[in-house]
Amino acid sequence: MADDNQNPIFQIQRVYLKDLSLEQPNSPQILLEQAQPQVDINLALAAEPVAEGIYEVAVTATVTTKVKDKVLFLVEAKQAGIFEIRNIPEDQLQPIIGIACPGIVYPYLRAVVSDVCTRAGFPPVILSEVNFQAMFEAQRAQAAAAPNGSGIITSA
Repeated sequence: MADDNQNPIFQIQRVYLKDLSLEQPNSPQILLEQAQPQVDINLALAAEPVAEGIYEVAVTATVTTKVKDKVLFLVEAKQAGIFEIRNIPEDQLQPIIGIACPGIVYPYLRAVVSDVCTRAGFPPVILSEVNFQAMFEAQRAQAAAAPNGSGIITSA
């Protein structure tokens, strides 16, 4: 059974909401505005080792909705997962952390953002699907041009 120790392992240990913030800095006056709001969505991805073979991968969404130049509401949510990843070659480890793990965490983030907006009294903001492979490849290309030394942390 010694061979079992060398088998590749990829397991989800936990998916959890790490941080959540909702702000309505101009309420209630701005709620009387009739103009169509502008929605700006930013995503960020971060990963870091927690222990040997254990990684935390987090996807953060920042949704800023404005009417004219005033903030209607701002939602920031960070959904994270803890993954056990062992016996994976280094050239395969980074794509797993940068593509597969965020793909698992992201649907939970989408649900949280939509739910928070609805509970705040606004129409849900539905985050679009994300191509984490394209995001990962763009980060890799950027890192090749100006390496930052970590190799794991990506953002968009």
